[in-house]
Parts: sequence; C-alpha cells; structure tokens
Amino acid sequence: MRKFTVSLFMIILILIVSACSSSEESKMDSSGSSSGEMSNADFAEKSEKPAPEETTMQNDSKTAAPIPQDRKVIYTADMSVRVKSYQEAVSSIQKTLASLGGYIMESNTYSGEEDQPQEGTLTVKVPQEAFQSFLNTVEKGSIKVENQTVSGQDVTEEYVDLESRLKSKKTVEERLLSFMKEAQKTEDLLKISNDLSAVQEEIEQLTGRINYLNNQTSFATVSIHLSENKINVPGLENENLNTWQKTKQQFMESINSLLSAGSAIIVFTAGNLPVLSVLFLAGFAVWLAVKKRMNRNNPAPPADMGD
Repeated sequence: MRKFTVSLFMIILILIVSACSSSEESKMDSSGSSSGEMSNADFAEKSEKPAPEETTMQNDSKTAAPIPQDRKVIYTADMSVRVKSYQEAVSSIQKTLASLGGYIMESNTYSGEEDQPQEGTLTVKVPQEAFQSFLNTVEKGSIKVENQTVSGQDVTEEYVDLESRLKSKKTVEERLLSFMKEAQKTEDLLKISNDLSAVQEEIEQLTGRINYLNNQTSFATVSIHLSENKINVPGLENENLNTWQKTKQQFMESINSLLSAGSAIIVFTAGNLPVLSVLFLAGFAVWLAVKKRMNRNNPAPPADMGD
C-alpha cells in the first residue's frame, strides 16, 4: 500500500512538472512569435518610409522654380533740361551714347522763326549698367534740370514663368515629333500635325516675348526734352530803317490825300451845281432885301449949304 501511494505521488509530481515545463515553452514560443511579427511590421514601416534623399527630391519637385538673383527690371526715365546750345547738347549726347554702347531711337527738333531758341526731344536706349551714369552726364551738361522722373518695372516673375512654359512646350513638341514618326494612319498624322503647329506657334510667341523682355531689361529707355536757354536782343540794322523810302512814301501819301480831297470837292461842286445856283440866287436876293431895308431906316444926311 505504501509503495502504491509513493508511486502514485511520483506520477502526479511528474505530471505537474511536465505541465509546468510545457506552459513555459508555450509562453516562450508565443513571445518569440510576437517579437518576430513586430520586427516584420517595423521593417514594413521602415520600407514604406522614403529615404532622406528621396524626401528632399520630392520637396524640391513641389517647390516653384527658383527666382534668379539677377532680377529683370525695365528702367525708364523722362527728363526736361535747359541747355546753352541745343546743337552742342545733342552732339554731346550722341558721343556719350556711342561710348556707352547706346543708340538714338527717335529725334525731333522744332523751333520758331529764324534765330529763335531751339528745342526738341530725344528718345535713346542706353545699357542698363550705364543707366545712372548717363543720367548724371546729361545733368552735368545742362544748365538746369526742370524735371526728372525715373521708374522701374520688375518682370522677373513673368520672365521665369515664360521660360518654364517654353521648356514645357518644347517637351510637348519633341513628343509630338516622335509620335509623328511612329504614326501610320493618315488621320493620326493630320491630328498630330495640327497639334504640332499649335504648339510651335505658342513656342514662337513665348520666344518673342522672352526676347523682348531681354532687350527691354538690357537697355533702359530715356526721353530727354531739350530747350535752349537763349534770349535774342535785336540789333540796330540800317537796312530795317529805310528812312528815305519811308519819307518818299509819306510824301506821296500826302499828295494823294490832297488830290483825293480836291477831286472830291470838284465832283461835289459839279454834281450839285443846279442846287448850289438856286441857293446862291436865293441868298443874294435876301442880302439885297436886307440891305435895302437898312438904307431906308438910316437915310443919308443932307448936304452942307455952303457946298
């Protein structure tokens, strides 16, 4: 009985120990499998995350095109100056432009009568880097600067946008050209040709606008109004006096006036002679009547007896 009890106890003890060991192994297996799953998940997450270089490239692709440090600005200036001599001032401006690499776009000269002060307008193009020095030269060569206005138009953003659009259109042009080589149907060729013509026209327009902005930003435009600061004092000129001729003219005018007056009197007398005769006779009769009455009222004194 004792042996049976001891054997039963040993069997139970062995079963307990085996159960504990199996539970520990299952725990270890579960922990190991969970740790393995976590590592795989971490690997998946890491594989999905982009590398630092890839992130930088993506960010750069999303940002706008960089604006160049050399900005595109169109400069213009308007000046009104007084100069001592108009021709000398124009000649000096031409020499200055030639030395700076500029040129005259338009020149207008206008003046009044002869020997009157001259004035005019010059529209010139001067390299942008010499813009301020040219203005200073014109100021130094003038007597007075009456008005000066300088303005600038920043077209950098427009220039960058045009270049970007031009690059994109050229890419489309290359693709259309490649499609045209591979096309076999006439309908496809016509459609690709029409699209290619439209793209090439846009490329020409963009290129023309870019060239215009390059020219406008490379050369500044300056309009200069020049007026001569001269006062004319008239001199004594004997040929303008004409004393003898003016005397003869005045004498003849006097003679003509007398002749005109005499002619008028003759015409008046001859034309009105009947009326004048009647008036003369009537006046003479009145005069005789008045005289006769005066004689009656005042008789003559008697003669002396001795006589």
